[in-house]
Amino acid sequence: MAKALTPKGIDALKPQPDKRVEIPDPALSGLYVVVQASGVKSWALRYRFGGKPAKLTLGRWPLMGLADARAAASEALEKIERGKDPSSEKKATKAARLDAQLSDRDKIKTLIGQFDKRHLSGLKSGRVVRRELDRHVVSEWGDRDIHEITKRDVIDILDGIADSGRVVTANRVRAYLNKFLNWTVERDILPMNPATGVKPVAKETSRDRVLSDDEIRWFWQACEVEGFPWGPFGKVLLLTGQRLNEVAQIADSEIRGDLWHLSADRTKNGRAHDVPLSGPARDVLAGVERIDGKAGLIFTTTGKTAVSGFFKARAHLADAMTGIASKERGEPVEIPRWTFHDLRRTAATGMARLGIAVRVTEAVLNHVSGTGGGIVAVYQRHDYADEKRAALEAWGRFVLALVEGAADNVVRLEGAR
Repeated sequence: MAKALTPKGIDALKPQPDKRVEIPDPALSGLYVVVQASGVKSWALRYRFGGKPAKLTLGRWPLMGLADARAAASEALEKIERGKDPSSEKKATKAARLDAQLSDRDKIKTLIGQFDKRHLSGLKSGRVVRRELDRHVVSEWGDRDIHEITKRDVIDILDGIADSGRVVTANRVRAYLNKFLNWTVERDILPMNPATGVKPVAKETSRDRVLSDDEIRWFWQACEVEGFPWGPFGKVLLLTGQRLNEVAQIADSEIRGDLWHLSADRTKNGRAHDVPLSGPARDVLAGVERIDGKAGLIFTTTGKTAVSGFFKARAHLADAMTGIASKERGEPVEIPRWTFHDLRRTAATGMARLGIAVRVTEAVLNHVSGTGGGIVAVYQRHDYADEKRAALEAWGRFVLALVEGAADNVVRLEGAR
């Protein structure tokens, strides 16, 4: 009688040159260890079904041990007794899995993930593009096959964004979507780009919206009403004049006393930037109750990611401003639409009205164009640290004076639109 197979005995089995060998398991009829000429070992079950011989591959040794192989073989033999062919079932399952993979292969969400991995990940703006594609394209088309997308679909998705009041966003999404679809053409996924010929939703014009003195005061009061996170977030935007995402992602680790340090990878232009924090700005940040998290983010509701949903947040603050203004005036007040970016422009304009030199204001904003561009950017290495600090302190005092109604002795801002 043949000896039962053991793990040690299976390990000791030697391959035969140019020959495949099958060693039966005496403990279970039909179960074999298959030893390839290459030395690879696997398990197989031989049986008859419908009067014909059949074979079922169970798994590879040693990933599938002896006990597991016997259990798998016994389960297969039970199916055979019930009139089911385990080999046919395995082939059907494999085919279904392959069909599912092929089905997902050309889905928009799958391809945008690949576009991110193979193209966007190498770009500084890649995270922004991926976020916008997820927000506006994947949310609408994620499970659709890319071959179903038509020019009409592209137009519809852009019109939907524009109709919500986000014309500039619609134009940006058009550019991002066009780049993605061109990428699919380059990779022979699509024969042609369905966005070809789709024009920008509207011509963009340079914005010059600046909040007036009254609007600054109403905005600050709206921030007080709104509370965390958008209240203090809005105040820091106004007081520092920094970009939206730079403020949204501010972390305690970036603050060194009264200085906020932005590393190069945190700024739009890739230049490290130091922002002196005025007294009012420090007071706002100190008043934010921290939520524990490894990232150490200040404006977070989860402790893991920075706040988002800026469009809705701005709308809430704008509504609160309207209510405050109407109550103060005793009649309905219509406040022209503003954006969070307009707060940055308001800060810059405010510093200019307070007599701050343009070059200092550009240093505060971390601009590399204008007076800070060209030959100046190459040879002028003065960081304007003291001037920036003085400018932001003056701007902070002015904002608080407006809020407290004590700005009569300070140059007041005109209500630019």
